[in-house]
Amino acid sequence: MDRTIIIAVPAAIPHGHRVEVVERVDENGERAVVALTDLDTRIRYEHARPPSAGAASWVGRVLECTLHTNRTGVSTTLLVDPTGPGAAEADVALRGADAAASAVTDEALRWGGADRKPEPEAPRFW
Repeated sequence: MDRTIIIAVPAAIPHGHRVEVVERVDENGERAVVALTDLDTRIRYEHARPPSAGAASWVGRVLECTLHTNRTGVSTTLLVDPTGPGAAEADVALRGADAAASAVTDEALRWGGADRKPEPEAPRFW
């Protein structure tokens, strides 16, 4: 599931680059990006304050990058495809796929699937 990240600095990160995103979740459940690292160029963009202890990080690949100019300066909007250990959705999907495959196997065995033993051959008299 793609995620949209908005940071308040100009960061032209090319399509396909891997990024590490450090987010902090406040008491209202809202997420705020504290730091962003382009893992291909090793450039790090962060706020003046260091990431707090309650911050979570995840890795993803940039799909789109847009820079916006407004009265307060330039901001960057990134569309990121989460990958790696931080992609919890992929882990859940894989567990669901494994469970579905197991259920299909059990059902096939129940209805006489591939594990049936052949009937013994009748004795032949010549």
